[in-house]
Amino acid sequence: MLSEKYKWLPTGADEMKALGWDQADVIIFTGDAYVDHPSFGAAIIARVIEAEGMRVAIVPQPNWKDDLRDFKKLGPPVYLFGVTAGNMDSMVNHYTAFRRLRSDDAYTPGGKAGFRPDYPTIVYTSILKKLYPDVPVIIGGIEASMRRLTHYDYWKDSIEPSILISSGADMLVYGMGEQPIIEIVRLLQKGVPFSSLKTVPQTVIKLPADEPLPARKDWKDRFLNSYEKCVADKNAFADNFTVFERESNKVKAARLIEPCGKYNVIVNPPFPPFNETEASRIYSLPFTYQPHPRYRKKEPIPAYEMIKFSVNIHRGCFGGCSFCTISAHQGKFVINRTEESIMQEIDRISALPSFRGYLSDLGGPSANMYGMKGKNEELCRKCSRPSCIWPSVCDNLNTSHERLLKLYRMVNSRKDIKKAFVGSGVRYDLLFKEWNPQAGKAEKEYLKELIINHVSGRLKVAPEHTEDHIVGLMRKSPFSLFIKLKKIFDETVKENGLNYELVPYFISSHPGCTIDDMQRLVNKIEPLGLRPEQVQDFTPTPMTLSTMMYYLGKDPYTGRKIFVERDIEGKRRQKNMFFTKHKGHGLNRKFKKK
Repeated sequence: MLSEKYKWLPTGADEMKALGWDQADVIIFTGDAYVDHPSFGAAIIARVIEAEGMRVAIVPQPNWKDDLRDFKKLGPPVYLFGVTAGNMDSMVNHYTAFRRLRSDDAYTPGGKAGFRPDYPTIVYTSILKKLYPDVPVIIGGIEASMRRLTHYDYWKDSIEPSILISSGADMLVYGMGEQPIIEIVRLLQKGVPFSSLKTVPQTVIKLPADEPLPARKDWKDRFLNSYEKCVADKNAFADNFTVFERESNKVKAARLIEPCGKYNVIVNPPFPPFNETEASRIYSLPFTYQPHPRYRKKEPIPAYEMIKFSVNIHRGCFGGCSFCTISAHQGKFVINRTEESIMQEIDRISALPSFRGYLSDLGGPSANMYGMKGKNEELCRKCSRPSCIWPSVCDNLNTSHERLLKLYRMVNSRKDIKKAFVGSGVRYDLLFKEWNPQAGKAEKEYLKELIINHVSGRLKVAPEHTEDHIVGLMRKSPFSLFIKLKKIFDETVKENGLNYELVPYFISSHPGCTIDDMQRLVNKIEPLGLRPEQVQDFTPTPMTLSTMMYYLGKDPYTGRKIFVERDIEGKRRQKNMFFTKHKGHGLNRKFKKK
């Protein structure tokens, strides 16, 4: 355990020496700056391992272009290296939807770009395996998790094998990695060889194709088409995806086996979702809620500045949006923290020297899913629906906002909190009977409470599009519900003398969307007086349904053909529909097709 004199995990040999360590048990390499906050994945995993009695060091943003001194300075660990690209997929971090290089990086001091490579999971692991070939390397985080099987890579415009193969790592932990990493380190501490860890849930391993599968009588096996067959046959790739998505949304999933060259890539089923006590324990670990002291003389880290006074009240999302990675990474089952855990975290945040009484976010992947779960959880165990609220709200889903309302009011009553904002997006379709038959008094109260007491000037929501056939492909609810939300929002702010704004997010160039659809979208939002600044051009990220539609040109479930705008200039024209009013088209006049 760390000395009371030094609250952060060590990042250099001098810090390890000050702690009296001659060697770390585990060393984590991350593409992000080291911020000791539970919003940063590397910090969470490091603290979880530390809580198991291990000595953990972190090497943030190592230089991969020099003599590799950052990879050598701590020497090898006793047990293993951990590697993560960071909180974001590195390619989304580096490139726009038009494949143009970004000029900033929010996870680096000063927002400066250039402090991590493309695909750091592969780059860091390859270096470590060359320097220390006998030390196991486990990869994890969003970049690895969403590339655990054969996937389409938008930036290479090619079908790629599992990143476990590409990187040369020994194991991949997918999803939120606390449970598998605890299991792994406990087994290692008991003297179990790493090479024997073949059936740890929520991990991916590779075995020679002629080697028998590790025995687990309680697991069902599903064999996928090989990587090579997926490259040659889009239908085979589509079949793999539908199996993957269905299994990803089960409580008790099958073990997936995908041949690749001379190996079988084996995805072990996940752990059951955390219960509230287990989830709360993670947030009780001794985070400092601050960047490591090595950054004190450097510019602020933008990502930290945005979330330093935020509280994540739950994980997971049952929305199942086609373009989103949350359900495949965090899971569709909402994992709640206890109210006591949330209040204890607010205690720690309010004690920070720079805190002035304002929480920047009291939210989660979808801010208003706290406390929601299946009424009969046995039915949930048998379900494989990607979304619990599309194409309709599941009758078995408890969508009451009562518990969340009580939580908001508990936070409001604290003397150290002037205001707790909700910065995360809200699923407003859960609030209206037109979509959610269970919506009632609590949902009306919630919306009023949200608007009056928890908006920082802007309420962010995501209708994504106006056209029914496109929101259907997105697994989103009709735009008519946004119109109702706006009406209630405008009435509420007027009645209460508030100068607040409703900010909708839209996506251009999503599969199925033509330039004519974008024109219809613009024509519908212009009379509403909305400022279309929150517009994102669709970026195909690995292993989502939308990405599969983009690559295949069809729905992988039905085989129905779908228009896809793949041309960069065509994508740019769709996005520019919002911003070309004064050039005689866009908001004023219909574009002609190219």
